Amino acid sequence: MSLVNKNRILLSPPHLSGHEEKYINEAFKTNWIAPLGPNVDAFEKEICQYVRADDAIAVSSGTAAIHLALSLLEVKRGDTVFCSSLTFVASANPIIYQGAEPVFIDSEPETWNMSPQALEKAFKIASFEGKLPKAVIVVNLYGQSAKMDEILSLCNKYGVPVIEDAAESLGSTYKGKASGTFGRFGIYSFNGNKIITTSGGGMLVSNDTDAIKKARFLATQARDPAPHYQHSIMGFNYRMSNVLAGIGRGQLKMLEDRVKTRRFIFERYKKELDMIHGISFMPELENTFSNRWLSVITIDEQETGISTITLLQSLAEENIEARPVWKPLHMQPLFKGYRYYQHSENENISEKLFRTGICLPSGSSLTKEDQLRVINSIKNTICAKEQIYLNYKI
Repeated sequence: MSLVNKNRILLSPPHLSGHEEKYINEAFKTNWIAPLGPNVDAFEKEICQYVRADDAIAVSSGTAAIHLALSLLEVKRGDTVFCSSLTFVASANPIIYQGAEPVFIDSEPETWNMSPQALEKAFKIASFEGKLPKAVIVVNLYGQSAKMDEILSLCNKYGVPVIEDAAESLGSTYKGKASGTFGRFGIYSFNGNKIITTSGGGMLVSNDTDAIKKARFLATQARDPAPHYQHSIMGFNYRMSNVLAGIGRGQLKMLEDRVKTRRFIFERYKKELDMIHGISFMPELENTFSNRWLSVITIDEQETGISTITLLQSLAEENIEARPVWKPLHMQPLFKGYRYYQHSENENISEKLFRTGICLPSGSSLTKEDQLRVINSIKNTICAKEQIYLNYKI
């Protein structure tokens, strides 16, 4: 069958439920189509109720939420901010917006997230040099929470606030508590590929209600209370529209179902592929619950006989979208020359994951038929390479 006759299988497309129309129609009927409005207020409250945070502000993107958090912490030129390296560039770009310097921290193997071991080394050197960071941005990769107990212990020891980038982990928990609620600030993303979406948008959550109040001020161009337009400090145009918040309210009703579906998709991949020597899956740390936003595997080229590039090309030829694991930020040309602390002297976990990791189609609308097409494509690629048989695990 030619590629043009095969439907495209996407990595993580939006999945509408039908609940969204009610809130969108309300926005149109009441003429609340501009930023702010009843849907925005309600969406903020509903997110707070779901994750058990005291306050939240809905904004235009997860990136905007991180930028606001850094602004609230008064990060400025000449400051440093520690940040996970294995993440999307949006986690670190706001550091540059503020004129500060990112310092990148490697991952560790049990969660693929920030290594407490590398973080401790970074803190010791920063303390010795007399320049502690103004904040630490911890990312919960692909839905899996980082080792928050260890990370918070270190950050508290040095008196440095944590920004928890939970853009990919809404619906996940760490020891029974919602991902995104451990730091001074938590970040969620509602980009089109996330577990729930508002098309584009994000949320900043915190138990510091005064900080969120200030964030609302900054996110609406920092307009002073006056009958005319008056501005004493620089602000941003970061608020979410009432229409998009309506989409978010409808999506939020389905969040638990979406998590359940994505975890089921992960389990099917694991059942079908775990028997193959050289294929491993992203782990789930004990006492955590991952939303499995994306199902991610690693490929041992020596055992499978194929590289990640070969497998990605093979999937692409079958009209299947798959992607490498995030390229670590310390390897990006944009951040060339910035400090990076690896997990140990002999272990560079984020670079290894980048070389060996592949994100598989994981959308909650993925059909069993399409998922089996992905699975069979992977098996056939490995089988074709070995020419004789699949090397099954004993």
